[in-house]
Amino acid sequence: LCTCPSMTQSTQGTIRAAPNFDAGRDAEILRKAMKGFGTDEQAIINVVSNRSSDQRLKIKAAFKTMYGKDLIKDLKSELSGNMEELILALFMPPTYYDAWSLRHAMKGAGTQERVLIEILCTRTNQEIRDIVRTYKTEFGRDIEQDIRADTSGHFERLLISMCQGNRDENQSVNYQKAQEDAQRLYQAGEGKLGTDESCFNMILATRSFPQLKATVETYSKVANRDLLSSIGREFSGNVENGLKAIVQCALNRPAFFAERLYYSMKGAGTDDSTLVRIIVTRSEIDLVQIKQMFTQMYQKTLATMISSDTSGDYRKLLLAIVGQ
Repeated sequence: LCTCPSMTQSTQGTIRAAPNFDAGRDAEILRKAMKGFGTDEQAIINVVSNRSSDQRLKIKAAFKTMYGKDLIKDLKSELSGNMEELILALFMPPTYYDAWSLRHAMKGAGTQERVLIEILCTRTNQEIRDIVRTYKTEFGRDIEQDIRADTSGHFERLLISMCQGNRDENQSVNYQKAQEDAQRLYQAGEGKLGTDESCFNMILATRSFPQLKATVETYSKVANRDLLSSIGREFSGNVENGLKAIVQCALNRPAFFAERLYYSMKGAGTDDSTLVRIIVTRSEIDLVQIKQMFTQMYQKTLATMISSDTSGDYRKLLLAIVGQ
Protein backbone atom coordinates (compact mmCIF):
# COMPACT_ATOMS: atom_id res chain seq x y z
CA LEU A 1 0.00 0.00 0.00
CA CYS A 2 1.47 3.31 -1.01
CA THR A 3 0.71 6.52 0.80
CA CYS A 4 1.41 8.77 -2.14
CA PRO A 5 2.76 12.17 -1.17
CA SER A 6 0.49 13.71 -3.81
CA MET A 7 -2.50 12.50 -1.86
CA THR A 8 -1.46 12.53 1.78
CA GLN A 9 0.01 16.00 1.36
CA SER A 10 -2.98 18.10 2.26
CA THR A 11 -3.68 21.05 0.05
CA GLN A 12 -4.93 24.43 1.10
CA GLY A 13 -6.43 27.56 -0.31
CA THR A 14 -5.28 31.12 0.27
CA ILE A 15 -8.82 32.16 1.19
CA ARG A 16 -10.39 31.02 4.44
CA ALA A 17 -13.80 31.74 5.87
CA ALA A 18 -13.73 34.96 7.91
CA PRO A 19 -14.33 34.53 11.64
CA ASN A 20 -17.15 36.63 13.21
CA PHE A 21 -18.77 36.88 9.82
CA ASP A 22 -21.82 39.12 9.52
CA ALA A 23 -23.47 39.05 6.08
CA GLY A 24 -25.66 42.07 6.84
CA ARG A 25 -22.72 44.20 7.87
CA ASP A 26 -20.82 43.25 4.70
CA ALA A 27 -23.87 43.97 2.54
CA GLU A 28 -24.00 47.42 4.12
CA ILE A 29 -20.31 48.05 3.41
CA LEU A 30 -20.80 47.09 -0.25
CA ARG A 31 -23.91 49.27 -0.55
CA LYS A 32 -21.99 52.26 0.85
CA ALA A 33 -19.07 51.55 -1.49
CA MET A 34 -21.36 51.82 -4.51
CA LYS A 35 -23.70 54.57 -3.37
CA GLY A 36 -23.45 58.13 -4.57
CA PHE A 37 -20.76 59.45 -6.84
CA GLY A 38 -17.87 57.14 -7.71
CA THR A 39 -17.11 53.72 -6.32
CA ASP A 40 -14.98 52.81 -3.32
CA GLU A 41 -13.18 49.88 -4.97
CA GLN A 42 -10.86 49.33 -2.03
CA ALA A 43 -13.82 48.67 0.27
CA ILE A 44 -15.16 46.11 -2.21
CA ILE A 45 -11.74 44.45 -2.48
CA ASN A 46 -11.40 44.23 1.32
CA VAL A 47 -14.71 42.42 1.64
CA VAL A 48 -14.59 39.97 -1.27
CA SER A 49 -10.96 38.91 -0.88
CA ASN A 50 -11.41 38.11 2.81
CA ARG A 51 -14.57 36.00 2.62
CA SER A 52 -15.05 32.43 1.50
CA SER A 53 -17.24 31.61 -1.50
CA ASP A 54 -19.97 30.47 0.87
CA GLN A 55 -19.85 33.74 2.77
CA ARG A 56 -20.01 35.77 -0.45
CA LEU A 57 -23.22 33.95 -1.41
CA LYS A 58 -24.67 34.85 1.98
CA ILE A 59 -23.75 38.51 1.44
CA LYS A 60 -25.51 38.39 -1.93
CA ALA A 61 -28.66 37.03 -0.26
CA ALA A 62 -28.50 39.56 2.60
CA PHE A 63 -28.08 42.41 0.11
CA LYS A 64 -31.29 41.49 -1.71
CA THR A 65 -33.20 41.08 1.54
CA MET A 66 -32.01 44.41 2.92
CA TYR A 67 -32.21 46.60 -0.19
CA GLY A 68 -34.51 44.78 -2.60
CA LYS A 69 -31.72 45.02 -5.17
CA ASP A 70 -29.50 42.53 -6.90
CA LEU A 71 -25.90 42.89 -5.70
CA ILE A 72 -24.51 41.46 -8.95
CA LYS A 73 -26.44 43.94 -11.10
CA ASP A 74 -25.23 46.79 -8.89
CA LEU A 75 -21.61 45.62 -9.08
CA LYS A 76 -21.89 45.25 -12.86
CA SER A 77 -23.03 48.83 -13.23
CA GLU A 78 -20.11 50.08 -11.12
CA LEU A 79 -17.31 47.96 -12.58
CA SER A 80 -15.99 47.04 -16.01
CA GLY A 81 -13.47 44.89 -17.85
CA ASN A 82 -11.28 42.41 -16.01
CA MET A 83 -12.23 43.74 -12.59
CA GLU A 84 -15.88 43.08 -13.36
CA GLU A 85 -15.16 39.56 -14.63
CA LEU A 86 -13.13 38.78 -11.51
CA ILE A 87 -15.75 40.09 -9.08
CA LEU A 88 -18.60 38.29 -10.86
CA ALA A 89 -16.62 35.05 -10.77
CA LEU A 90 -16.08 35.45 -7.02
CA PHE A 91 -19.84 35.71 -6.46
CA MET A 92 -20.71 32.57 -8.44
CA PRO A 93 -21.06 29.25 -6.60
CA PRO A 94 -17.98 27.17 -7.58
CA THR A 95 -19.93 24.48 -9.44
CA TYR A 96 -21.95 27.07 -11.31
CA TYR A 97 -18.76 28.92 -12.28
CA ASP A 98 -17.25 25.74 -13.76
CA ALA A 99 -20.48 24.97 -15.64
CA TRP A 100 -20.70 28.58 -16.84
CA SER A 101 -17.06 28.50 -18.03
CA LEU A 102 -17.70 25.29 -19.98
CA ARG A 103 -20.86 26.73 -21.53
CA HIS A 104 -18.99 29.84 -22.63
CA ALA A 105 -16.11 27.79 -23.99
CA MET A 106 -18.53 26.06 -26.37
CA LYS A 107 -20.91 28.91 -27.14
CA GLY A 108 -20.74 30.88 -30.38
CA ALA A 109 -18.08 30.49 -33.03
CA GLY A 110 -15.05 28.42 -32.20
CA THR A 111 -14.44 26.35 -29.11
CA GLN A 112 -11.95 27.06 -26.36
CA GLU A 113 -10.67 23.52 -26.02
CA ARG A 114 -8.09 24.50 -23.40
CA VAL A 115 -10.90 25.51 -21.05
CA LEU A 116 -12.70 22.18 -21.56
CA ILE A 117 -9.46 20.36 -20.76
CA GLU A 118 -8.59 22.54 -17.78
CA ILE A 119 -11.92 21.84 -16.12
CA LEU A 120 -12.98 18.35 -17.24
CA CYS A 121 -9.57 16.69 -16.93
CA THR A 122 -8.72 18.05 -13.47
CA ARG A 123 -11.86 17.89 -11.32
CA THR A 124 -12.83 15.13 -8.89
CA ASN A 125 -15.72 12.75 -9.65
CA GLN A 126 -18.04 14.59 -7.31
CA GLU A 127 -17.14 17.95 -8.86
CA ILE A 128 -17.75 16.57 -12.37
CA ARG A 129 -21.14 15.12 -11.47
CA ASP A 130 -22.21 18.37 -9.84
CA ILE A 131 -21.03 20.34 -12.89
CA VAL A 132 -22.95 18.09 -15.30
CA ARG A 133 -26.09 18.44 -13.21
CA THR A 134 -25.75 22.22 -12.84
CA TYR A 135 -25.12 22.59 -16.56
CA LYS A 136 -28.48 20.89 -17.14
CA THR A 137 -30.48 22.80 -14.53
CA GLU A 138 -28.97 26.24 -15.19
CA PHE A 139 -28.64 26.20 -18.97
CA GLY A 140 -31.24 23.59 -19.85
CA ARG A 141 -28.67 21.72 -21.90
CA ASP A 142 -26.98 18.35 -21.95
CA ILE A 143 -23.23 18.84 -21.70
CA GLU A 144 -22.49 15.61 -23.58
CA GLN A 145 -24.55 16.78 -26.54
CA ASP A 146 -22.76 20.11 -26.53
CA ILE A 147 -19.37 18.38 -26.42
CA ARG A 148 -20.37 16.09 -29.31
CA ALA A 149 -21.53 19.08 -31.35
CA ASP A 150 -18.35 21.04 -30.64
CA THR A 151 -15.53 18.51 -30.73
CA SER A 152 -14.75 15.36 -32.66
CA GLY A 153 -12.69 12.21 -32.86
CA HIS A 154 -10.45 11.03 -30.05
CA PHE A 155 -10.68 14.36 -28.25
CA GLU A 156 -14.48 14.13 -28.15
CA ARG A 157 -14.27 10.60 -26.71
CA LEU A 158 -11.80 11.69 -24.05
CA LEU A 159 -14.08 14.53 -22.90
CA ILE A 160 -17.15 12.30 -22.89
CA SER A 161 -15.19 9.84 -20.74
CA MET A 162 -14.28 12.70 -18.37
CA CYS A 163 -17.94 13.82 -18.12
CA GLN A 164 -18.91 10.51 -16.55
CA GLY A 165 -17.21 11.44 -13.29
CA ASN A 166 -16.44 7.78 -12.92
CA ARG A 167 -12.70 7.60 -12.37
CA ASP A 168 -11.67 4.99 -9.83
CA GLU A 169 -11.11 6.79 -6.54
CA ASN A 170 -9.51 4.04 -4.51
CA GLN A 171 -6.42 5.72 -3.05
CA SER A 172 -4.31 2.58 -2.68
CA VAL A 173 -2.01 1.59 -5.52
CA ASN A 174 -1.89 -1.81 -7.20
CA TYR A 175 1.68 -2.07 -8.48
CA GLN A 176 1.00 -5.24 -10.46
CA LYS A 177 -1.71 -3.38 -12.39
CA ALA A 178 0.57 -0.36 -12.83
CA GLN A 179 3.13 -2.67 -14.44
CA GLU A 180 0.48 -4.19 -16.74
CA ASP A 181 -0.96 -0.79 -17.70
CA ALA A 182 2.50 0.63 -18.42
CA GLN A 183 3.17 -2.36 -20.68
CA ARG A 184 -0.18 -1.89 -22.44
CA LEU A 185 0.46 1.83 -23.01
CA TYR A 186 3.87 1.01 -24.43
CA GLN A 187 2.39 -1.58 -26.77
CA ALA A 188 -0.42 0.79 -27.77
CA GLY A 189 2.06 3.48 -28.81
CA GLU A 190 5.85 3.35 -28.84
CA GLY A 191 5.83 -0.44 -29.23
CA LYS A 192 3.89 -0.56 -32.47
CA LEU A 193 3.40 1.14 -35.80
CA GLY A 194 0.58 3.65 -35.39
CA THR A 195 -1.26 4.26 -32.12
CA ASP A 196 -4.08 2.45 -30.36
CA GLU A 197 -5.77 5.60 -29.05
CA SER A 198 -8.56 3.79 -27.24
CA CYS A 199 -6.10 2.04 -24.96
CA PHE A 200 -4.69 5.41 -23.82
CA ASN A 201 -8.23 6.71 -23.34
CA MET A 202 -9.31 3.69 -21.32
CA ILE A 203 -6.36 3.72 -18.91
CA LEU A 204 -6.12 7.51 -18.47
CA ALA A 205 -9.88 7.93 -18.02
CA THR A 206 -10.53 5.12 -15.54
CA ARG A 207 -7.54 4.70 -13.22
CA SER A 208 -7.30 6.68 -9.99
CA PHE A 209 -4.74 9.50 -9.89
CA PRO A 210 -2.42 7.67 -7.43
CA GLN A 211 -2.67 4.57 -9.63
CA LEU A 212 -1.79 6.62 -12.71
CA LYS A 213 1.15 8.17 -10.88
CA ALA A 214 2.56 4.69 -10.24
CA THR A 215 1.87 3.74 -13.87
CA VAL A 216 3.72 6.80 -15.14
CA GLU A 217 6.72 5.94 -12.97
CA THR A 218 6.74 2.33 -14.20
CA TYR A 219 6.28 3.44 -17.81
CA SER A 220 9.63 5.27 -17.84
CA LYS A 221 11.37 1.98 -17.04
CA VAL A 222 9.41 0.02 -19.64
CA ALA A 223 9.73 2.54 -22.47
CA ASN A 224 12.97 4.33 -21.60
CA ARG A 225 11.07 7.54 -22.11
CA ASP A 226 8.54 9.33 -19.97
CA LEU A 227 4.83 9.01 -20.72
CA LEU A 228 4.35 12.74 -21.39
CA SER A 229 6.90 12.67 -24.20
CA SER A 230 5.40 9.45 -25.60
CA ILE A 231 1.98 11.11 -25.67
CA GLY A 232 3.63 14.02 -27.51
CA ARG A 233 5.03 11.63 -30.11
CA GLU A 234 1.86 9.57 -30.55
CA PHE A 235 -0.80 12.28 -30.43
CA SER A 236 -1.22 15.87 -31.52
CA GLY A 237 -3.58 18.79 -30.99
CA ASN A 238 -6.37 18.79 -28.44
CA VAL A 239 -6.31 15.12 -27.56
CA GLU A 240 -2.56 15.39 -26.88
CA ASN A 241 -3.21 18.34 -24.55
CA GLY A 242 -6.06 16.52 -22.82
CA LEU A 243 -4.11 13.32 -22.17
CA LYS A 244 -1.11 15.31 -20.95
CA ALA A 245 -3.33 17.28 -18.56
CA ILE A 246 -4.55 14.02 -16.98
CA VAL A 247 -1.00 12.74 -16.58
CA GLN A 248 0.15 16.08 -15.12
CA CYS A 249 -2.74 16.04 -12.65
CA ALA A 250 -1.85 12.54 -11.56
CA LEU A 251 1.76 13.57 -11.00
CA ASN A 252 1.20 16.98 -9.46
CA ARG A 253 -2.07 18.87 -9.90
CA PRO A 254 -0.81 22.20 -8.46
CA ALA A 255 2.08 22.11 -10.97
CA PHE A 256 -0.41 21.75 -13.82
CA PHE A 257 -2.23 24.90 -12.71
CA ALA A 258 1.04 26.75 -12.07
CA GLU A 259 2.04 26.08 -15.66
CA ARG A 260 -1.34 27.24 -16.98
CA LEU A 261 -1.04 30.45 -14.97
CA TYR A 262 2.48 31.05 -16.24
CA TYR A 263 1.43 30.71 -19.87
CA SER A 264 -1.62 32.90 -19.33
CA MET A 265 0.78 35.76 -18.55
CA LYS A 266 3.93 34.91 -20.50
CA GLY A 267 4.73 36.83 -23.66
CA ALA A 268 2.67 39.61 -25.18
CA GLY A 269 -0.79 40.17 -23.76
CA THR A 270 -2.46 38.36 -20.91
CA ASP A 271 -5.11 35.65 -21.16
CA ASP A 272 -7.13 37.28 -18.40
CA SER A 273 -10.03 34.88 -18.39
CA THR A 274 -7.67 31.96 -17.71
CA LEU A 275 -5.88 33.96 -15.02
CA VAL A 276 -9.19 34.84 -13.34
CA ARG A 277 -10.63 31.35 -13.69
CA ILE A 278 -7.67 29.54 -12.13
CA ILE A 279 -7.12 32.04 -9.31
CA VAL A 280 -10.82 31.96 -8.40
CA THR A 281 -11.45 28.22 -8.79
CA ARG A 282 -8.35 27.16 -6.86
CA SER A 283 -8.46 29.92 -4.21
CA GLU A 284 -10.05 27.64 -1.60
CA ILE A 285 -8.57 24.35 -2.79
CA ASP A 286 -4.83 24.36 -3.51
CA LEU A 287 -3.67 27.87 -4.39
CA VAL A 288 -1.05 27.72 -1.61
CA GLN A 289 0.56 24.69 -3.32
CA ILE A 290 0.16 26.25 -6.76
CA LYS A 291 2.14 29.28 -5.52
CA GLN A 292 4.88 27.02 -4.15
CA MET A 293 5.13 25.09 -7.42
CA PHE A 294 5.12 28.33 -9.41
CA THR A 295 8.15 29.65 -7.53
CA GLN A 296 9.98 26.32 -7.92
CA MET A 297 9.22 26.10 -11.64
CA TYR A 298 9.77 29.71 -12.71
CA GLN A 299 12.15 31.21 -10.10
CA LYS A 300 9.76 34.06 -9.36
CA THR A 301 6.60 34.30 -7.31
CA LEU A 302 3.13 34.20 -8.77
CA ALA A 303 2.45 37.57 -7.11
CA THR A 304 5.46 39.13 -8.86
CA MET A 305 4.28 37.97 -12.25
CA ILE A 306 0.71 39.11 -11.62
CA SER A 307 2.03 42.52 -10.50
CA SER A 308 3.98 43.08 -13.66
CA ASP A 309 1.21 41.79 -15.90
CA THR A 310 -1.91 43.50 -14.54
CA SER A 311 -2.81 46.92 -13.20
CA GLY A 312 -5.23 48.98 -11.11
CA ASP A 313 -7.95 47.53 -8.89
CA TYR A 314 -7.88 44.31 -10.88
CA ARG A 315 -4.24 43.81 -9.85
CA LYS A 316 -5.03 44.77 -6.24
CA LEU A 317 -7.84 42.23 -5.98
CA LEU A 318 -5.85 39.42 -7.62
CA LEU A 319 -2.97 40.03 -5.22
CA ALA A 320 -5.34 40.17 -2.26
CA ILE A 321 -6.62 36.70 -3.21
CA VAL A 322 -3.20 35.26 -3.97
CA GLY A 323 -1.55 36.74 -0.89
CA GLN A 324 2.19 37.33 -0.79
